[in-house]
Amino acid sequence: MALIEVQHLKKYFDVPNGTLHAVDDVSFKIEKGTTMGVVGESGCGKSTLGTTLIHLQESTGGKILFEGRDVTHLDKKELRAYREDVQIIFQDPYSSLNPRYNIARTIMEPLEISGRFKSKAEIRQEADRIMDLVGIEERLRGSYPHELDGGRRQRVGIGRALALNPKFIVCDEPVSALDVSIQAQVLNLLMDLQEQKQLTYMFVTHDLSVVRHISDNICVMYLGQLVETCSSKKLFEKPLHPYTQALLSAIPSTDVDRKMQRVQLKGELTSPINPKPGCRFAARCPYATAKCQEPQQLREIESGHFVQCCRIEEID
Repeated sequence: MALIEVQHLKKYFDVPNGTLHAVDDVSFKIEKGTTMGVVGESGCGKSTLGTTLIHLQESTGGKILFEGRDVTHLDKKELRAYREDVQIIFQDPYSSLNPRYNIARTIMEPLEISGRFKSKAEIRQEADRIMDLVGIEERLRGSYPHELDGGRRQRVGIGRALALNPKFIVCDEPVSALDVSIQAQVLNLLMDLQEQKQLTYMFVTHDLSVVRHISDNICVMYLGQLVETCSSKKLFEKPLHPYTQALLSAIPSTDVDRKMQRVQLKGELTSPINPKPGCRFAARCPYATAKCQEPQQLREIESGHFVQCCRIEEID
């Protein structure tokens, strides 16, 4: 059984010119102990999808199932219990931490609020265990966020997310603000923690090299909709959607014999405000025809490989 299942999820925002469709009719499953990567260019709705899943924002429509239970609408008591099972690691490791709390205090806060521990000594002991787990040196535990580098701040963010032993974590571009060498350390830490604790991740990123390294399955988003989803291996071996092909062709490479040519997209971005029916990528797609103005569906083209494109059989 899937740990997380999303059925036709929608998140709309009212704006002066109409309704912005940030997440529009998105469906997928994430199996326990696996990582689903969500990729796409800035503004495609991938971070909004993550925050909606954990109820930092309430959905406009659709269903969210957690361990088979409908958690789309929760009262205050139910939401508090749900929040112990799901957490988020934010993109910016500085602005996501309270500047008035030192590192130990930051990790101890959720432990205190949970009411699971009988004394401050137990809370401190558990906080020390978590900080050991994520690699925060003892000499730094009295430090404040502004005294740490980006990598250590993100370790604090990871420790805070792990404090109550969650089952599912949304990783919202957790390494995009870090140097490349530090990115590798944080990614390896996340993968080690997943193996130790059987964690389930949704990993949001715009960096395809990163998502290939950590993800079991990948969803490609474009203007609020999923345009392709399959296993990580299959996506990189045989991308089917023209947008996915363009994304993969843009990955820098030192291989002079690389076969894939750079795909240059032309045309204007479709507005996500009051979008018309039909393919939202059509204005930039070299294969678009009048048929693409009709409503599109995510279809299984090959086993476990879903694509939203009415012409995929013709252009494959």
